[in-house]
Amino acid sequence: MPPAIQKKTKYPAGKVALERALSKLGIASRSQAREWITQGRLRVNGIVQKNPEFLVTPEKAKFELDDQPIGKIEALVLVLHKPKSIITSRADEKGRATVFSLIKEVHAHLSAVGRLDFATSGLLLLTNDTRLADWLTDPKNAIVRTYLVTVRGRVTEEELGKLISGIRDQDEFLQVNEATLRKSSERESHLTVELTEGKNREIRRIFLALGHEVTSLKRVAFGGLTLGELQSGEYRVVSLEEIKAAFPSAPVRPLLKR
Repeated sequence: MPPAIQKKTKYPAGKVALERALSKLGIASRSQAREWITQGRLRVNGIVQKNPEFLVTPEKAKFELDDQPIGKIEALVLVLHKPKSIITSRADEKGRATVFSLIKEVHAHLSAVGRLDFATSGLLLLTNDTRLADWLTDPKNAIVRTYLVTVRGRVTEEELGKLISGIRDQDEFLQVNEATLRKSSERESHLTVELTEGKNREIRRIFLALGHEVTSLKRVAFGGLTLGELQSGEYRVVSLEEIKAAFPSAPVRPLLKR
């Protein structure tokens, strides 16, 4: 007999779990919200709520943290130049540095939009706007991510074709949208690669399947946003005009002025 299919919990129209509400409003990440709630620091409509799954209508509820009113926070988006050898998670059980050590404490409630692996550097977006983050990472919106890639050995024209037509690796189909060879020698090849869907370590895996180890991987653009002059470890606030120009169809709300 096939296993029972678990159905997603259906909430009444307009209502969401309390921790989700705080995240949607840009007040805190879900993990931070859960911590506040379970510690008994949060009041909803004057009543302390210790259940993260308590249902609320985000736009109608009144929230207090440590007896101080809090409300909807305007959206904030950062572009960070992530260095190598740093992770995008908020915390790491191995004690490795995270991208959150690079941003000011006032930005600690932001969440990364997607991920860059430990050995990958380059452009990483962080935001408190979960609706925008979901839109940017939704494969159906086909947001182009651009990478500079260096691999061992000479990449041939035939292999460039395979990158674009796609290959199978570990029962998963891997494919890039565009691949341009910038320079090549017997020792190494330098390419520009574009993806619209970031599967786990996709670029490293697809090149390795073709016999080329990736030695350097850097994301230089996410849609219409680029690193510009940002040095490794630096970040900047993205303006509302930039967001609208880079992602014309994205759901955006007013950005914080800093």
